[in-house]
Amino acid sequence: MSVSMAHTGVQPTKQNPQSSLEIVLEPLDVGDLNDLCDATDAAIKDGGGFGWVEPPAREILERYWQGVIAMPLRLLFVARLDNVICGTAQLILPPKNNEAQSFAAQITSLFISPWARGYGLAGKLLHFIEERALKEEIEVINLDVRETQISAIKLYEGNGYVQISSHPYYAKVDGKYISGRHYYKLIKPPE
Repeated sequence: MSVSMAHTGVQPTKQNPQSSLEIVLEPLDVGDLNDLCDATDAAIKDGGGFGWVEPPAREILERYWQGVIAMPLRLLFVARLDNVICGTAQLILPPKNNEAQSFAAQITSLFISPWARGYGLAGKLLHFIEERALKEEIEVINLDVRETQISAIKLYEGNGYVQISSHPYYAKVDGKYISGRHYYKLIKPPE
């Protein structure tokens, strides 16, 4: 289903926000693209920039997300709170020429904007991705994360992801190396 809801510009209240999860299959409308870029900017500034340390120019960010949507082996998932895109993740499917690893996919860029945290959206998004991965005949999901992203580590480990390695030179922020962790989860046990 494509996302094409109108941009409200209204941030949710803590009383009773409505949440939803979607897979983006068509280009986003201007309001949704703006919401996605705003959420990305906020996540980058909060230290969860999936590679970015500083938010890039808006046109670069817009092109990035439009490119993700256009890539057939990347599935873009979005989380909404009161119809405003507040988080996202990508599932990278294996290329057709990689028969030996055709059962494994990778999650990348999972984040919830700081203003939308505390509603359980990250866990719901992770489960939503895993359900879709099973429909894509994926058996194993791999991912990696900076060791400074404590909330993300708790999310993954609390949902059955197993750390398989640590990389001491995973990222470089402000001239300093940051270690990273690599995880996997067997979402479809062998028969």
